[in-house]
Amino acid sequence: MTADPVVEVRDLVKRYGGSAVVDRLTLSAVRGAVTAVLGPNGAGKTTTIECCEGLRAPDAGTVRVLGLDPLADAVALRPRVGVMLQDSGLPAQKRAGEVLAHVARMYRDPWPVADLTERLGLASFARTTVRRLSGGQRQRLALACALVGRPEVVFLDEPSAGMDPQSRLAVWELVRALRAQGTSVILTTHLMDEAAELADDVIVVDHGRVIAQGTPAELTTTGSDQVASLTSATALPDGATARLRAHLGEGWTVDSPDPTSLRVQGPVDPAALAAVLAFCAAEDVLVTRLDLGTRSLEDFFLDLTGRSMR
Repeated sequence: MTADPVVEVRDLVKRYGGSAVVDRLTLSAVRGAVTAVLGPNGAGKTTTIECCEGLRAPDAGTVRVLGLDPLADAVALRPRVGVMLQDSGLPAQKRAGEVLAHVARMYRDPWPVADLTERLGLASFARTTVRRLSGGQRQRLALACALVGRPEVVFLDEPSAGMDPQSRLAVWELVRALRAQGTSVILTTHLMDEAAELADDVIVVDHGRVIAQGTPAELTTTGSDQVASLTSATALPDGATARLRAHLGEGWTVDSPDPTSLRVQGPVDPAALAAVLAFCAAEDVLVTRLDLGTRSLEDFFLDLTGRSMR
């Protein structure tokens, strides 16, 4: 892995109806790495990636992929870049195997179709028309089409969306294999565990700008903070979350993901844990399960972008 960027975006602006969806956004992705771009719906990440793919024209700023302009140098970039979109645009009436074979013929040195078919388990539905494929099957076909040209950089939009656990693991292994052979992967996903498992670097976008960037370990390490998750046998008393937060004092985050659970984040040590359990006893909360762990990428993401739906 080398340090030179495979994707470089500087002061990107994109407006719709006079509003800036992307507002002077700057980011870069390292060559030979898996870079995950995360963000809530409407954050501007998809528009940013579409500018990198040459699907949208920026209103201001510069975008370079492999040192080239995705719009002005589209002909030179097309054989070197793979793109997997959620709305794949695959021909609905064609059989899956025919689609992949057709795309492969467009490249001088394609990835062997038989190998991709085996890696992604396409054989079982190769003779099925695209319109009859399940969502997960269509995703696997779209991924194969994005990779068959042996791209130097590939953009993957929610690559495992709609897949069963077995297919998802196969996709993860393929992404790791791509990185091992030097392919640069730009991944957008709403699955935090996917980003944590695969990404060398994580970029969080919100309100049209980059608000955090780093490795998963860097983003989830915050001093001595840990997370304690408690499950109760019955619904928690009204106001228990607020009372526990006041009981613990400054430096603690307390929330209730559902009526029978508490989640505490802060400098969890034996004394603090004893205080939490004593509080539960005083509130007549019977703790049936207690889990201790470090802060996850999802914890970081929600703390940064908020927990309210948009």
